[in-house]
Amino acid sequence: MSFNLVEKLNFECETGNYHTFCPISCVAWLYQKIEDSFFLVIGTKTCGYFLQNALGVMIFAEPRYAMAELEEGDISAQLNDYKELKRLCLQIKKNRNPSVIIWIGTCTTEIIKMDLEGMAPKLENEIDVPIVVARANGLDYAFTQGEDTVLAALAQRCPGKPIISLSTVNDKEYSLNKSKIKRNLDHPPLVLFGSLPTTVTNQLTLELEKQGIIVSGWLPAQSYGELPFLSEEVYVCGVNPFLSRTATTLMRRRKCKLIGAPFPIGPDGTKAWIEKICRTFSKEPIGLEERESFIWEGLKDYLDLIKGKSVFFMGDNLLEISLARFLARCGMIIYEIGIPYMDKRFQAAELALLEKTCYEMNVPMPRIVEKPDNYNQVQRIREFQPDLAITGMAHANPLEARGINTKWSVEFTFAQIHGFTNARDILELVTRPLRRNQNLENLGWTKLIK
Repeated sequence: MSFNLVEKLNFECETGNYHTFCPISCVAWLYQKIEDSFFLVIGTKTCGYFLQNALGVMIFAEPRYAMAELEEGDISAQLNDYKELKRLCLQIKKNRNPSVIIWIGTCTTEIIKMDLEGMAPKLENEIDVPIVVARANGLDYAFTQGEDTVLAALAQRCPGKPIISLSTVNDKEYSLNKSKIKRNLDHPPLVLFGSLPTTVTNQLTLELEKQGIIVSGWLPAQSYGELPFLSEEVYVCGVNPFLSRTATTLMRRRKCKLIGAPFPIGPDGTKAWIEKICRTFSKEPIGLEERESFIWEGLKDYLDLIKGKSVFFMGDNLLEISLARFLARCGMIIYEIGIPYMDKRFQAAELALLEKTCYEMNVPMPRIVEKPDNYNQVQRIREFQPDLAITGMAHANPLEARGINTKWSVEFTFAQIHGFTNARDILELVTRPLRRNQNLENLGWTKLIK
């Protein structure tokens, strides 16, 4: 197998399964983001065990999620699903009083054809609590696409164009509303979508405000009552590459205008993301070149360590294209980018930036493999012998035993990697295995790393 310098990205598609974390794990970060929500995962004991182990939260902490456990009677249609779900939802309302209950469908609800969408509106009227249905099953979706299904469902619950009635507000409120409208007069409303920690959303909001762009809202918001207004006048822009379903819903159902930009991961991606939004609103970017240069200067100690090193992405969390582009800019050689699923339309700007980055850095264009077959990937890893493989947890130990340095891809999902200031966190994760081996070599423990 040869690895040549080519001028275009090479796309392939294999027939592998989704060797990824289960998409219901999106509950782990979404229940913390939407602070007045309650997530009810409807599945079997296996789903419950997975959540209990993957999320690592003791029951005494009373987290805002729970399992509706399907048993033999449910699966064989001997029990009444509606009555059971109503009992659980009434109990949730009594104990936790959430502003919204989000049902998460699993593989089992798909297989037995549970009509969650049919039951939810009727039950919502009865208990007077909004119920949102998201089918985050592992049959159809990969790891992070669980969030995509939830946000697509929430997008349909966002209010329409706000109407300010002057007869119902006092002078003080009117002056506040007037000042907000004035601030937004020079560009259309902008809504950003993607679940990020509040500190990161604040950082990105401030970066745009420096360019004179006001963010009208985020999807998801911190509370259900703060969901952003959506209409045909609103521009939307994503911050994560796995939100193609949400983008489609926002465009087709809510008639919003999508800004197709690279994603704000790494200083290069963040700069390109801000530039694209500025160009959309006919604004000249201010100080971005200096901002990016300052960040790169602060990363020099990491760049010296990884420049010229090679990396192989096995594919897990759908962040692979953005991470590969950033690491190519850092001077790494990307042998292969495995990715469970890719919407080329939604990631078009990111792919173009990846191609441009490889050309400017004079590194080979990587092979991009959708739905990779893990057996074939392992053979290619044995041939290429990369300095680092970014992989799912299932393959990390076997690869380490064969002398390949690995990093769990799930760590990038839960780390803060967006924006200018968090680029250091990405390189901290990437270089940790390399620094560990360097330290072992310095101690003379070379046998352990062969």
